[in-house]
Amino acid sequence: PAREEEEEDERPKIAVIGKPNAGKSSIINKLLGEERVIVSPVAGTTRDAIDTTVKRNGQEYIFIDTAGLRRKSKIKEELERYSIIRTVTAVERCDVAVLIIDATEGITEQDAKIAGIAHERGKGMIIAVNKWDLVEKDNTTMKKFTEKIREKLSYMPYAELIFLSGQRLPKLFDMIDAVIENCALRVQTGVLNEILTEAMAMKQPPSDKGKRLRIYYITQVSVKPPTFVMFINEKKLTHFSYTRYIENQIRTTFGFRGTPIHFIYRERKEK
Repeated sequence: PAREEEEEDERPKIAVIGKPNAGKSSIINKLLGEERVIVSPVAGTTRDAIDTTVKRNGQEYIFIDTAGLRRKSKIKEELERYSIIRTVTAVERCDVAVLIIDATEGITEQDAKIAGIAHERGKGMIIAVNKWDLVEKDNTTMKKFTEKIREKLSYMPYAELIFLSGQRLPKLFDMIDAVIENCALRVQTGVLNEILTEAMAMKQPPSDKGKRLRIYYITQVSVKPPTFVMFINEKKLTHFSYTRYIENQIRTTFGFRGTPIHFIYRERKEK
């Protein structure tokens, strides 16, 4: 029965993920305007994922606050191992993951691992740099910080990025709304094939031993994340760099900011 209930719940689900003490609970408290989640300076206070309903402009959202992931070497208790499982479970349940990065520490290996969980599961992604007001800044600080994040998370260039101090929380909500919309965006088949034809005219598909990849047709088969099927002559002629090129052409037209895009190749023999 619980599963049926979960499936019927159409409210957007946002998982707030990140290392212990990055400030996940504080951000949820600010969004709520009340102390619903325990905030404590002791790392790992949030032992379990807590679902909190937030209502804004008549729309309800479910925020899933998770126990922060910590390095394997520090796991002594079963409870903490359970916390890691909860983070993965929370990400699997969510539509959008908001990765909280501590600005005073910068982006770490652990942040990259946590982001990877959401990326592998095809979730919408927002990187929120928290405690930004505590960082000493000059006119290049934000640019340098952004470059470091993009470099470390180079596998998810689509992720949205926001720098948070108290007053910027409404912007986080606007970004969540935009990412939710992009994750569910559908593109008409006719338009997709126009983009494909133009892309192939500008840059030929790859070839191997004199045989060239032929892409006959593209269509979108699902959302969350947007997934496209390309009908081609031979899978072994495909190359990830050309797939990335097609993805970039689609993104140039439709944005899809904050959401990964998946491609599936299907062989279709030439008649």
